[in-house]
Amino acid sequence: MVNSVDCYKPGGNRSLASKSTRQPVMVGATRGFSRYASTPSTGAPGAVASIGSAATAGPTLMEVIRGLSGSNVETIERGKTIFFPGDPAERVYLLRRGAVRLSRVYESGEEITVALLRENSLFGVLSLLTGQRSDRFYHAIAFTRVEMVTAPATSVRRAIEQDASVGLLLLQGLSSRILQTETMIETLTHRDMSSRLVSFLLVLCRDFGVPSSEGITIDLRLSHQAIAEAIGSTRVTITRLLGDLRNEGLVQIDRKKITVFDPIALAKRFS
Repeated sequence: MVNSVDCYKPGGNRSLASKSTRQPVMVGATRGFSRYASTPSTGAPGAVASIGSAATAGPTLMEVIRGLSGSNVETIERGKTIFFPGDPAERVYLLRRGAVRLSRVYESGEEITVALLRENSLFGVLSLLTGQRSDRFYHAIAFTRVEMVTAPATSVRRAIEQDASVGLLLLQGLSSRILQTETMIETLTHRDMSSRLVSFLLVLCRDFGVPSSEGITIDLRLSHQAIAEAIGSTRVTITRLLGDLRNEGLVQIDRKKITVFDPIALAKRFS
């Protein structure tokens, strides 16, 4: 059964015949993010910006990472690798804009997506968890053009030792990452490729969806090849399946942006 991933609240008129009157309500999706100047930090070694005022102002994780010694902003073009499995885990990443795909590469050459990260997602924290210098476990690739705030793992570890509230912020960010991974794994458990695609579209509705008069528009420009790679399919199969969904009046595709007219109807169609 395909999970509807809480894109809509229950109730209301959901018929496809009255698409123009539907009023979508997003649940659980975290839209929006803080915009900061894209200049490297020049703080003192190990210093954390505004941590001393945590009790009153409460710095965000973005502010914390930007305030660390050696932090900077990196822009990666779509399809480019951020790090490979086996690379030294020397930096921590916080996604500011765009989407990042994390995957495992097996000896057989098969690559399985384990998470599709959205804005404000934290990743690359393995060395912090092990407490020692480690190698990367995942393949991280820019699913779209991305902008990230990065900082040396040593600076992050020093900040945690100086202020426990930093550790709490990192734990919250890591918990969100784990939930994203669990959702992606659930998507890939569907053996039927139609159900797998639908589940993936619903995840994208939740994490990257923008409400409109038509339904939920996934705010990513997605090629059929990119979708195929994310869910372990082929471009030809994805093209055929998306065509079927479009012909049935469940989705529309405009300049690589997909709009799901009614996520609940889409989920029920393949339940």
